[in-house]
Amino acid sequence: MRILIVEDEWEVASLIKNGLEEYDFSADIAGNAMEANQQLADHEYDTVILDVNLPVISGYDLCRMIRNKYETLPILMLTAFGSTENKLTGFDAGADDYLVKPFEFRELVARLRALNRRNGVVVQEPTVLKIADLELNLQSKAVKRGNQKILLTARELALLEFFLKNQNRALTRQDIMEHVWDLSFDTGTNVVDVYVNYLRKKIDKDFPLKLIHTLSGIGYIMQASDE
Repeated sequence: MRILIVEDEWEVASLIKNGLEEYDFSADIAGNAMEANQQLADHEYDTVILDVNLPVISGYDLCRMIRNKYETLPILMLTAFGSTENKLTGFDAGADDYLVKPFEFRELVARLRALNRRNGVVVQEPTVLKIADLELNLQSKAVKRGNQKILLTARELALLEFFLKNQNRALTRQDIMEHVWDLSFDTGTNVVDVYVNYLRKKIDKDFPLKLIHTLSGIGYIMQASDE
């Protein structure tokens, strides 16, 4: 596995690089967005480890740039900024995972391996997922309810896809976090509730039939029912 580490503090980057190499990974370092873009153009990487606090162009902006150009390249944000808002910003920018410093190195390695296992699996899927009058086209990422087109962010799309693939099944917040964000559930964060609320406002608010339902003490369920 070849990793690009984007980190402007050389000592920190070197520690990560040396640690990854002990696990038989290959790792390169870029100190800023310009160097990172050049490295990505010159080499093929399996994952990008990205700091937020970079000079000139922030890690969030660089994440958006990478995601726009390399749609399937896994991005793991590794930063000291650990608030819920920071995480939401990172995921909105296109990050696949988010790990807060200081961290356990074994956890970083486990997350990298999980990201690449997911990225390497090819699964035959239907082109369109449906429930009631709501449709998600998996190829075009187009969403519509009845004749109304609905615009969703990348994270909202991932959440909707998970709900649609698990219709009529009770989903805990941990289920959602682990499958949509690839994170172990942190009881101190409300990321799941925030994004479910975002999604509800777009696909349920203006329609009489509600599709996402709260299960008290459990989590959520997607079903075409008024109950």
